[in-house]
Amino acid sequence: MTVSPHDIAHVLSEALPHMQRYDEEIVVVKYGGHAMGDEATARSFARDIVLMEQTAINPVVVHGGGPQIGEMLKRLGIESQFAAGLRITDEKTIEIVEMVLAGSINKGLVGFINEAGGKAVGLTGKDGNMVMARKVTRTVADPGSAIERVIDLGFVGEPEKVDTMVLDQILGRDLIPVLAPIATSAQGGTYNVNADTFAGAIAGALKAKRFLLLTDVPGVLDKSKSLIKELSVNDARRLIADGTISGGMIPKVETCIYALDQGVEGVVILDGKVPHAVLLELLTDHGAGTLIHK
Repeated sequence: MTVSPHDIAHVLSEALPHMQRYDEEIVVVKYGGHAMGDEATARSFARDIVLMEQTAINPVVVHGGGPQIGEMLKRLGIESQFAAGLRITDEKTIEIVEMVLAGSINKGLVGFINEAGGKAVGLTGKDGNMVMARKVTRTVADPGSAIERVIDLGFVGEPEKVDTMVLDQILGRDLIPVLAPIATSAQGGTYNVNADTFAGAIAGALKAKRFLLLTDVPGVLDKSKSLIKELSVNDARRLIADGTISGGMIPKVETCIYALDQGVEGVVILDGKVPHAVLLELLTDHGAGTLIHK
């Protein structure tokens, strides 16, 4: 398909008011393990992030890596134990988690952004004590007896405190922070943090203009599986209560609500597999995904 110069000029003209809206604003983008796809997809995402930075937006990228961690554990012959749908992260596993997240995934994404003309800096929540975590446990009821028991998930944490000092030094200096969801605690050690939760905590602490949650579905769907373009927090809570929002979408929406409560202006859940999804959301009238706001 050949695109005419007139069409290109129209698209650029449409983008101008959106570029002005996000001028010098912080946009946190959570790039999920499933949304990463293949190398071509990652390179395309990296170019879009560089374009954002070139238009005076301050992007902060937080990446996941669940599928990649699972693949590495399998290659090394380390069997994953799960409880209540969460991976139990023992000492041997946390070493692999940190190696994959802070190593191959983080530096690979940093490399793609730099190759596209940006200046990316790879960090984790441990750097500068950016994210301090508390240990996570889960209480589950035994299906037979309904007796509740507490499950120790090992080195799994959730954000307790975010210090933006390191990010404050980076943002606004033509640098793009790329964060792996690894944290430490007040007692030391390394904790694996859910990437959505980590990104929401970062977005809230930075009072970001937008928090974009890239996933592998178009956004929040109604009961007929059609995309809901916009939701208030009250709408979202009602849809969770009546079962419209269910399964894995519930914690994502709860993360969005948390980020909004912390001062983020708007949160968007969108499909990271759609080419240029981030640019479609930020720089066009059409938008993409589901916008959740106060």
